[in-house]
Amino acid sequence: MATASKVKLSRASVGEFHTPGITDESAAKASEVLQENHENHHIFFNSSGFHNHIAHHMLTIYALGVSPPVIQRQYENNKSYQRPPQPLDKDVLSGLNDFSEFKKHLGQERYYHDFLVFFQDEMEKKGWQAVVNEYVLKGDEQADEMLIRMYAGFLHPIIHLGFGIEFEQPAIVAEALAQAAVHDGWMGKFLIPAEKASASGTPGSKSLASLLDEIRADKKLSAAAHWDDGNKIRDGILARAPEEAIKYTSQYTVGPDQLEEKTAEMINAAIYYTGGAQHPPKQIKFDFYYMHCVNSSIFFSVFLKQGWISQKNKTRLLEWKGRTDLVMYASRRSPKPLLDEIINYKPKEPSDEGGDPWGSIFCRVGKHEDDGHASKLVRALAHGEEVCRPYEDREAFRIKNQMWLQLGHMAIDSVEDTGDTWVRSAGFDQAWEHYEDRPRL
Repeated sequence: MATASKVKLSRASVGEFHTPGITDESAAKASEVLQENHENHHIFFNSSGFHNHIAHHMLTIYALGVSPPVIQRQYENNKSYQRPPQPLDKDVLSGLNDFSEFKKHLGQERYYHDFLVFFQDEMEKKGWQAVVNEYVLKGDEQADEMLIRMYAGFLHPIIHLGFGIEFEQPAIVAEALAQAAVHDGWMGKFLIPAEKASASGTPGSKSLASLLDEIRADKKLSAAAHWDDGNKIRDGILARAPEEAIKYTSQYTVGPDQLEEKTAEMINAAIYYTGGAQHPPKQIKFDFYYMHCVNSSIFFSVFLKQGWISQKNKTRLLEWKGRTDLVMYASRRSPKPLLDEIINYKPKEPSDEGGDPWGSIFCRVGKHEDDGHASKLVRALAHGEEVCRPYEDREAFRIKNQMWLQLGHMAIDSVEDTGDTWVRSAGFDQAWEHYEDRPRL
């Protein structure tokens, strides 16, 4: 049985999107390496806050049906550069029950282990769902401090939380809560004002796709981030165009009966601007930052299915995600999504006719040696195809039909291609300078 300190996967819970035929042996191997990671590694592999992606990677390739030896090999590849957590500080741990002490230790990576054990203890007493509701979704000052941090670090904490909930693993949920606690809280300077500004509008009246168009047309906002900004949201958008950012993002709202459609719309919009952010004649590449908006999108389908999350909180989670996606889009100079690049793409290895068109893509990405970003992207794309299918006749859904499979081929081909795996800040010409031009046919 899975507990707050023990990872135990089973075929009874194989995720929101998975391939058929997952074995008990793969579940056992994935559980084994995730347990080792849980016990022995910090959530950051260095003091600069670079994320340990092992849990994301192992759970994704497990869901995509890789064999136990592949799980072990991928784990060994990424285990090599991890570091151990800081020793537990019992004085800090005992003080975290007091909010003033809890708040004092937020945003400091050296307290990851203390927060992890604190949340594990809370889960043992209250249950993991109750702990998430209390410490992330309650709506008081403490929970909002944590919810803000869930959207920090290019969405890594909420990705981690999503995996824990999706696969029903309290230990992974505890890691996610501790991870959020040691992230910075500056996203609150954007998310809270945008939420307050949204109260005056009609819920659900504007689509993300239309807001992307408006953001791209606003030259002040789209040019607010500079190439040399350390963090292009914090030091660019929020420093030079905060009012414009709030003006557009606050217009994204979700009505009480729109959760399913608006979740699909968010998934579609994230994939639209991520897949379309190409720079012909340069190689096909996906933007590193935009890619996280896609990789996190699958978990909002997971959140929708949780009976213990209130309708109000499901709406809030989704609205904050849509607003984060919009400001992320602006922070990379709002490149125009080029749908022709998707529609006319020629795959390196076209799908077999008659079989599962995604099968070879899943096989290739499961074996691809990286930290898990590529497999998360492919799984999110395949999931997006399923979720968006009922709405493809609507203007707000600009990715449709065969574009999904095309994007799957683009993703795996691009990470196997030469040059850096991901382009960083795709709306800047400088980001593409070291990539090759495509061969002329």
